[in-house]
Amino acid sequence: MGLSIWSLLAYIITIIVWNAGLKRNIGEAMIAGWVAVLLFGGSKFFDLATKSIIFAATQETVYAALAFVFMAFVMTKTGLVNRMVDILNSTLGRVAGGAGYISTLASALMGLISGSGSGNAASVGAVTIPWMVKSNWSSKLSATMVAGNAGLGIALPPCSSMFLLLGLGVVAAKVTTGSLYIALLTGGLWTLLYRLILVRWFVYKYNIQPLPPEMLKPLAQTLRDGWTSLLIFVGILLPVGLTIGPVADYLEAIKSFGPKGLKSISIIVWIPVLISWIAFFEGRKYLPKTAAGLYNLVQSSAKRYVVVGATLFFAFAAGDVMTDLGLAKDMMSILQALNLSPIMMIILVGILVTLIGGPLTSTATVVAIGSVSFSALTYAGVDPATAAAVILIFSSTEGATPPGAAPIFIACGIANVDPVKTFLPLIAYYVIPILIIGVLIALGILPTMVM
Repeated sequence: MGLSIWSLLAYIITIIVWNAGLKRNIGEAMIAGWVAVLLFGGSKFFDLATKSIIFAATQETVYAALAFVFMAFVMTKTGLVNRMVDILNSTLGRVAGGAGYISTLASALMGLISGSGSGNAASVGAVTIPWMVKSNWSSKLSATMVAGNAGLGIALPPCSSMFLLLGLGVVAAKVTTGSLYIALLTGGLWTLLYRLILVRWFVYKYNIQPLPPEMLKPLAQTLRDGWTSLLIFVGILLPVGLTIGPVADYLEAIKSFGPKGLKSISIIVWIPVLISWIAFFEGRKYLPKTAAGLYNLVQSSAKRYVVVGATLFFAFAAGDVMTDLGLAKDMMSILQALNLSPIMMIILVGILVTLIGGPLTSTATVVAIGSVSFSALTYAGVDPATAAAVILIFSSTEGATPPGAAPIFIACGIANVDPVKTFLPLIAYYVIPILIIGVLIALGILPTMVM
């Protein structure tokens, strides 16, 4: 095995030992994992350390995750969450687990218009996590579901990873945009169906009951008392509307604005910023009136940032180091050297894409091993369009793959949950099942439409 493969194994083992064995927090474990990976750089230790820190410091996801922690804090402190949840429960509170179904379907809808796993978790989680917690779902399970559903931003077209994959020469020669769109749409719908079945099972397993009638207020009353809480949807719709659809096309066509200006509008940054301001305005009468009171309010939220910030920052840093050590090249060598049966080749591709998607992102994974994965799947007899779709479905697990997936920390930040508590449920309920679904699609057991 290449040096980078050993560094990946050392990274995983170090994190597990530091966190589970030594009972230290996940932020410290990620720092230890980063150092462990750097040791494989030998004489380049300090150069790799400097480069990886700069790389991590320029990732907007790190700052966005912290902004979501603050957003959730403000929404709770101003009482906005309670007023919004009262309205939502007036409509679906009589359905057992209703908030969970809506959260899953909302993630699918966001997946169809935005290919970002982090953006999916951010926009959907901002509304549905508080609602789920207030309607008999546990905070941990709510965060787990939102993070697990974030992959629908990649498993449903269109998404940036899809276009990156089409940009690879070996894929472009055999797959058209239209054929991949249809194959990914039908393949992604299998993952959506699984998620809806999973919600039903959660409702049964955890005995999630409809809210008692005495807790449900008439819709007219809840709207009268808290209609201003629905302004948070403006904080979601405004950045989404500016970056996707006809408004985005118009802005892109303006010479003084153009694609660069459009790209500078980040959904995952602006959603928490706008919602925080809306929460401050909507719930201003519930906030302290003095400067000292406001300072104490903000200070009381500070301890929430340490674990989230350190974990994401050093996850990006470690991923950058492993990329520089040649992780993609070494993974490609392993695939090319093995002479496996078609079924085993499909399974191995799925495992490799999933493993690499842990420290990296879906887009980085596609760039790193997209070509060799596509070649391996088509060599195993998988239809080219289906093979491309399956790679994206495998890589969609990056949003739920601990320890460094940004959607996990965004969802846990909103729910105020220790991210570590969601790691095993995410692997059991989302990562492994989606991997199996991808394999079944590649084998043709779960059919997809192919043009």
